[in-house]
Amino acid sequence: MVEKSGGRAYVGRMNAPLPKPSERTRKPDWIRVKAPTSPGYADTRKLMRELNLHTVCEEAACPNIGECWTKKHATVMILGDTCTRACSFCNVKTGMPRAVDPFEPEHTAIAAAKMELSHIVITSVDRDDLPDGGASQFVKVIQALRRETPQTTIEILTPDFRNKPESAVAAIVDARPDVYNHNLETVPRLYPTIRPGARYYASLRLLESVKRRDPSIFTKSGIMMGLGEERMEVHQVMDDMRSADIDFMTMGQYLQPTPKHAKVIDFVTPQAFDAFAQIARAKGFLQVAASPLTRSSYHAGDDFEVMRAAREAQLARAKAD
Repeated sequence: MVEKSGGRAYVGRMNAPLPKPSERTRKPDWIRVKAPTSPGYADTRKLMRELNLHTVCEEAACPNIGECWTKKHATVMILGDTCTRACSFCNVKTGMPRAVDPFEPEHTAIAAAKMELSHIVITSVDRDDLPDGGASQFVKVIQALRRETPQTTIEILTPDFRNKPESAVAAIVDARPDVYNHNLETVPRLYPTIRPGARYYASLRLLESVKRRDPSIFTKSGIMMGLGEERMEVHQVMDDMRSADIDFMTMGQYLQPTPKHAKVIDFVTPQAFDAFAQIARAKGFLQVAASPLTRSSYHAGDDFEVMRAAREAQLARAKAD
């Protein structure tokens, strides 16, 4: 099947020519969003500033910030706003981070309580400078949330903790978040240019280790589309994720944050995303989110409820058999 993508055919980049540079940043209608102006957006921004919290919504220039912040949903980015990696797709600044804020866990919990969140997503920058990669701060945030707002389900989106002791991830798992997310980001072939500081199979092993230590925790991972990946490479990533027993897969359109970042090779159509989602569901994921605007934390609370219901139905069928 061939889909039209921003005036070009999206065929998984098998033999298609590269688009002209002038075409790469022109957004089709289905990816355009309105600038945030609502009172809810302003209230959320004010709360984040008062508590000295960073959000990936702002730092990564997420296109969904207007919708999410209007609903008073925000993804808190712990461990500061400066990353020790320099991935070519990411808008978070790179450099030497400041000292870890000891008040960050409590402030995160206060924000969740004030926003009355039923589900919260916590992510972070990479902190290769720390002995545990920042794992202990994730643990402290989870513990603070459990104390301050116990009804809130917790989803974490962690770095890969590459070259860190296995005890780092084990400590987070033992703190028992409801969802453990770590994104593969792209297909293995593109890692040297898109995610040079990471290793594809190391990320897979991390997610596999979460399930091995605590099978009750939902695992989640995602990739960006439009970076030049081939259709069959995406299918292989799906198979790799299922081999690691990952429950939830997300797929969204990559958008170039600035001219210095990786170029957009394709704008994948909504119809193509739907086709990928159908294939992913057939491969056995409990939940799949695939659309141009899909991001790791976009509608995460609603998706969590769907995923939890799917597991309960799965267990009920197994018991009946």
